[in-house]
Amino acid sequence: MPEAVLVLEDGTSFSGESIGMTGETTGEVVFNTTMTGYEEILTDPSYYGQIVTMTYPLIGNYGINDKNLGLDLVQVHGFVVNELCMAPSNWKALKNLNTFLKENGIIGISGIDTRALTRKLRDAGTMKGIISTKSDDMKTLLEKVKASPDINGEDLVKKVSISSPINIPGDNERVVVIDLGSKANTLELLKGYGCHITLLPCDTKANDILSMKPDGVLFSNGPGDPKRLPYVVETVKELIGKLPIFGICLGHQVIGLALGGDTFKMKFGHRGANHPVRNMETGKVYITSQNHGYSVKGDSLDSDKVFISHVNVNDGTIEGLCYREYPIFSLQYYPEVSLELGDSGYFFKKFIISMRENQKQFKVAKARDGRSEWR
Repeated sequence: MPEAVLVLEDGTSFSGESIGMTGETTGEVVFNTTMTGYEEILTDPSYYGQIVTMTYPLIGNYGINDKNLGLDLVQVHGFVVNELCMAPSNWKALKNLNTFLKENGIIGISGIDTRALTRKLRDAGTMKGIISTKSDDMKTLLEKVKASPDINGEDLVKKVSISSPINIPGDNERVVVIDLGSKANTLELLKGYGCHITLLPCDTKANDILSMKPDGVLFSNGPGDPKRLPYVVETVKELIGKLPIFGICLGHQVIGLALGGDTFKMKFGHRGANHPVRNMETGKVYITSQNHGYSVKGDSLDSDKVFISHVNVNDGTIEGLCYREYPIFSLQYYPEVSLELGDSGYFFKKFIISMRENQKQFKVAKARDGRSEWR
């Protein structure tokens, strides 16, 4: 294989072998601690603009199965592994990971010490980087890294959100999903409850949402800084008290801002499938899948109005919120993961129940005073 080099903005460099496409790519270098799931990671819109490092040493050993992909599009800007398996041993594999990366134009590097890279990112925090198969001139590559865009200063959601509405028919509750970079699994779960889903662009206005007469609104996961989304925060504010609202990951952070809170960029974020989260009402701890670099500040929220429902066991950051007056709740982690284990899919059930209860209250109010508009 041809050689490749990874250079970080602090001048640290790693030499290895080229995987996927040849060329150069820049992005924010982050690490993920999962042992499996690279197909879902590569297609997760929340990774848009990032170069993802896998901490598990052997990646690609079960190949690529199209049914496991989160979406049709690969979202990462680069991929870093210690060892790439070129001969997968899985009867469902359609191709190896290297072929998949080439087909999707993704530049990667293998054969580097991913443990050392991860320790660097844990100590110094996430930083910009470049993967190159074209040059090993460190001075030139470092200049390119420093001159590359800072994705934290961009509205990345508009780069991954749909441009026009998509309807997925169903016979039960009518759910509007605001696409901030939604995962296919979220939609599949709502479909499993028989919901009629309308997937809308990220900049859809509250009045347009309410005109569809939905039973509830879900704000999805997505990439980037929630403070770059004032138009989404305003939409949440205008929907408060009108119908049930559920937020996941970036949607959770947007809801936190709409409820008067603040957010901050984490040193290296949470990315992996082994993050322990405590339910503050029951005391139960869930092992969760996460992918985010921002968090809601706990002391920025009005405790008389907002209840912190979930907390990260490792670092105490907020993992869930509930509004005390209206059916508004959110989770920082991915609640649709490992549903067969019964871990945290209950929050989707809670969303369904809240929509049904809201329908009953609406019918009672309408019968009492004849009003047909939203409460």
